[in-house]
Amino acid sequence: MVLEAPSIKAKTTITWEPLPANFILPDDPVENIQQPALAAALTDALGASGYIQPEMLIGSNLGLVATVNKKIVVKAPDWFYVPQVHSVPEGVIRRSYTPNTDGAAITIVMEFLSEAEGGELSIRSTPPYGKLHFYEQVLQVPTYVTYDPYDSSLEVRYLQDGKYILHPVDTQGRLWIPQLELYLGIWSGERLGQTMNWLRWWDKSGNLLLWSSEQAEQERQIAKEERQRADREYQRAEKLAAKLRELGIDPEP
Repeated sequence: MVLEAPSIKAKTTITWEPLPANFILPDDPVENIQQPALAAALTDALGASGYIQPEMLIGSNLGLVATVNKKIVVKAPDWFYVPQVHSVPEGVIRRSYTPNTDGAAITIVMEFLSEAEGGELSIRSTPPYGKLHFYEQVLQVPTYVTYDPYDSSLEVRYLQDGKYILHPVDTQGRLWIPQLELYLGIWSGERLGQTMNWLRWWDKSGNLLLWSSEQAEQERQIAKEERQRADREYQRAEKLAAKLRELGIDPEP
């Protein structure tokens, strides 16, 4: 008879140490040309609609840092949101973010899936840790969004009892993002010369949050309509003045 020793799960120790100044961050290229554009468009709409406050941190491809079992682990999501961070001294450029040291915990992370297997949905629990495992078990990010640009599918996982639970989109194909009190969905169209499927925000009432370029165009259109209205009023006044003169009445007594 062979007795098997019970497996002993090693305890994971997580600490929040500042990234050493001499730590060399990975400089991996983005997977495709859409990734920077998607991230920039998400942030642009929030800024143009007044959702971004000075104490917040919204980033893309910035290293999120944790020390796991005395080893530094860095993952750089395609987009993330932190509600409140400590300010950095004037002239200092933030090169990474360590939650609980540099500010509050990260509350939203987004990853745009690559064609390679694994990474963004990997639950690998040993170094190098899978991203899903890192966000779920180490950073414990409440909302994890993944978008697959290759088949235009959008998913959200909410952290519940220490595990990510996949939630379906609503009847309009949108996801509720509680930390921002906004919906996130897919919108097809053009921005800055790129026509593709974009990730966009909608408010509780179903109103689309406009990009700054759309707001500028809307303002130009309003200004144009106002000029046209003023021109019509001027022409109407001129015609009335001409008729009064025909009747021998001075329109400007």
